[in-house]
Amino acid sequence: MTGAATYPYEAHVPVLRLGKVLLVTLQGDLYDSTAEQLRQDIGRTVSDSAINGVVIDLSGVEIVDSFMGRVLSDVAAMTRLLAAQTVVAGMRPAVAITLVELGLTLPGLRTALNTEEALRLLGAEVSALPRDVRARRESP
Repeated sequence: MTGAATYPYEAHVPVLRLGKVLLVTLQGDLYDSTAEQLRQDIGRTVSDSAINGVVIDLSGVEIVDSFMGRVLSDVAAMTRLLAAQTVVAGMRPAVAITLVELGLTLPGLRTALNTEEALRLLGAEVSALPRDVRARRESP
């Protein structure tokens, strides 16, 4: 495939554990089945481990629909019930506008401008990030 368009993908979204924080980086659009699997993966990992926070990096997502908004809200509610917090990082203005237009307030979901700030909100050390991830987050 060529071009800059993003296409929905049906693949496993990696959930990276950094100490007591999970880092989930979304790129492009997700199929509903992939988003549902992601919700289950996060829930299972938080409940099976001593996780106190989840960072969902949306910087690679250009659009969201109501289902994806509901998945984000569900993840936040689920992690809160499991004694963890969820922070969404890197949300583009168009995504924020869409969520507002859809009437999704996403209670319990904290936001940060970037992954580094999200980790700070959760009290995690930025140095816990692998060097290549830190470099991607720090570049414009």
